[in-house]
Amino acid sequence: MEVWFALKNLILLLKKHREIIMYLIFGVLTTAVNWAVFYPLHNVYDFSAALSKTVAWVIAVLFAFFTNKPFVFQSLDWSPKTALPEFLKFARGRIGSGLFEVLVMRVTVDLLCWNGNIMNIIVSVFVVIMNYIISKFIFKRN
Repeated sequence: MEVWFALKNLILLLKKHREIIMYLIFGVLTTAVNWAVFYPLHNVYDFSAALSKTVAWVIAVLFAFFTNKPFVFQSLDWSPKTALPEFLKFARGRIGSGLFEVLVMRVTVDLLCWNGNIMNIIVSVFVVIMNYIISKFIFKRN
């Protein structure tokens, strides 16, 4: 009986916080896409941290839009009338966090010679939080 009660409470808790849980899942996946692009560009092809981060950011933003829209924020209208304005707002919202990422990487890695991989992890934590807050205002449920 106690197991059933605990399971029932867990399900209620998951439903209550579904959006945040889904955002964390897709935030981790978006971060993985970002790192999967950044790492080879910076470490294998020896691109600057700022350039590597810029390319990784563009690809991660595209991935994030096409996953966050339906799976996190349950915005299911893909008509151009709805999806295009959402995408433009989403991209504009991500520009601020993208500039933050590139600037931090430029200063800490390219100028101060800190470890690019460690800084990429640190800056990613801040960016995930910033992007969730921004995205809440873009995908509003009807």
